[in-house]
Amino acid sequence: MRLAMTPDRAAAAIALALAVIAPAFLSGYWVGTLLTQMLILGIVAASLIFLSAFGGMLSLAQVAIYGIAGFVLGNVTTNGNTKGLNLGWNPWWGVLLGLAIAVVAGLLFGALASRSIGIYFLMITLTYSVIANLSFGQVTDVSGFGGISGIPTPHLIGNAEAHHNRLYYVALGASLAVYVLLRYIVRTPFGMTLQGVRDDPVRMASLGYNVVLHRTMAFGFASFVAAVGGVLFVWWNGHIDPTSIGLANTINVLVIAVVGGLYRIEGAWVGALFFVILNNYSQQISFIGPRFATLIGAIFLVIVLVSPGGLMGLWERAVSLTPGRRPGPPNRGSIDVAQAEPNDGPPGEVLGVFCRP
Repeated sequence: MRLAMTPDRAAAAIALALAVIAPAFLSGYWVGTLLTQMLILGIVAASLIFLSAFGGMLSLAQVAIYGIAGFVLGNVTTNGNTKGLNLGWNPWWGVLLGLAIAVVAGLLFGALASRSIGIYFLMITLTYSVIANLSFGQVTDVSGFGGISGIPTPHLIGNAEAHHNRLYYVALGASLAVYVLLRYIVRTPFGMTLQGVRDDPVRMASLGYNVVLHRTMAFGFASFVAAVGGVLFVWWNGHIDPTSIGLANTINVLVIAVVGGLYRIEGAWVGALFFVILNNYSQQISFIGPRFATLIGAIFLVIVLVSPGGLMGLWERAVSLTPGRRPGPPNRGSIDVAQAEPNDGPPGEVLGVFCRP
């Protein structure tokens, strides 16, 4: 079956093509610093958007999770001359252990927080972020406030400063894989059930679905996505310390998600690109300088008031105004639960849950 070419698909194809050929026409600074950072921040923000848009859970723990993966990787792969355990493992084994521990931590965080909703869930996840920041800062055996430096990258990537194109393409491939995986997950029975839980958890529970389990599993999956961003971050930066997962960076990821669009997965990378470019070039404007937080706060407020769907919401409005096109769907599609009992299969299987057109 041939897919119709829509403005969204056309824009995505152009963006992907430009991303692939970017090293051919952009400077090393743009590729190795700005675009690579954008891709990494986009992956972390995508984990937040997944939880918010499809699970109804706005989490401030994603930066803490990506920090856990980064600290684990730094501890087991460094080999002296820095703080941490300095175990000297192969980087790939460090990646596997970092992802595994981050996912376990995410499942634990999710199990504790998934019984709460709204502002209570938000504050619990903020507590996780603060605990992670203080723990790595005060436990000098694994980091201390100075952090871990000289974190090696695999031979396939080499030195990130000398071979910035390699890490850029790894981050681009990871971003594409994360995007495709998220789009697939939300269309599976688990994803459809999660959206039903988002819209009406009481009714879903009355139909026999384990609401807490679905929320916990969603949090664990989002933790895996955030951990991928954490691994790429320490490869890109070569260093991680508690400031990397401090409150400022936690808020930055939230701002990226809101500015890009909390209801569209694509908004993660759109918001990250906007944030990184603005942060880089606003420092060169004399009257802004160190006042970037004020600038991004004002932009955040304007976006929330003018377009709750963020930059992706503005894009949808522009597309809907094109001649011959009907208005697009709302920012977040609702889920209906049909009058049917679940079958005798496992709890993850959905019966009678469907998207309203």
